[in-house]
Amino acid sequence: MTSPAPTVLVFLDPAFENGRVADSSQPQIMATDLGATRGDGVFESLLAVQGRPRKVQAHLNRLSSSAAALDLVLPEQEAWRKAIDTAINEFRDVHPAPTPEEDEVVVKLIVTRGVEGAASPTCWVQASPSPAGSRRQRETGIDVVLLDRGFDTEAGERAPWLLLGAKTLSYAVNMAALRFAHKQGADDAIFTSTDGRVLEGPTSTVLLAHVETVDDDGSVRTVRRLITPQHDSGILPGTSQGALFAAAKAAGWELGYGPLVPQDLFDADAVWLISSIRLIAPVNHINGKEIGTPAVRKQLTAELNALFAGIE
Repeated sequence: MTSPAPTVLVFLDPAFENGRVADSSQPQIMATDLGATRGDGVFESLLAVQGRPRKVQAHLNRLSSSAAALDLVLPEQEAWRKAIDTAINEFRDVHPAPTPEEDEVVVKLIVTRGVEGAASPTCWVQASPSPAGSRRQRETGIDVVLLDRGFDTEAGERAPWLLLGAKTLSYAVNMAALRFAHKQGADDAIFTSTDGRVLEGPTSTVLLAHVETVDDDGSVRTVRRLITPQHDSGILPGTSQGALFAAAKAAGWELGYGPLVPQDLFDADAVWLISSIRLIAPVNHINGKEIGTPAVRKQLTAELNALFAGIE
């Protein structure tokens, strides 16, 4: 039996200004907590690199939006910030990275409704190592399959109780999709809607790029366009996608927001799945078909990685 990954838990507790460090080897929540029994809660995941958490404000904002969709009242953001810092510092003190390049800590912000009738939610921050597979997939790329999500793009607006735009603890479907993709020999999946639109990955946002050379009255220039599915199609707005789009725009890229269909992925010069933990993973094949060419994928991925490296 393999040993569990080292983990640090810090609970948001009014009696502890910087959060209460808890023993992760001991039970910490009730077995009757609604987060455990019903998946009734929300979470966020972010990456700390060499002790510095990335995109904290964006994650706190999205945590608040998800909580509002579930009628959960959260502690103030400053309390979360202090608990995040405590968790990262505690983890790095106890589990120092072998090298600066490996100094990555996955930080999760978790909220449950607590036990039935609880006056306030249960909130904690969890710090753990970054999966080795994440770094590998950034470098070598991934193969994905397209999977039908079972909803059309208007389902979120028509049935807001589905919580399609919230990051909830109810991730069983997402994990089942990943297991199904693995059984097909793929690394990941991209969801499509029943009305034929490209949506998102189970734990990531979809990006694609087109590069073309245009001639403006004798002046030849290269146009790079970065595109993601439209946000109003029942997907979770990606914090990494939003930050990368801002950096790409400043660097002269053109930006676009869907709607996208699967053929748009096959016609792209490059496709990526982007998330806060794995970061930018180039897609090599979709349903067995190569996307773009290795040289173009490598070049564009390097350009986006350079832009993303400057994001706090």
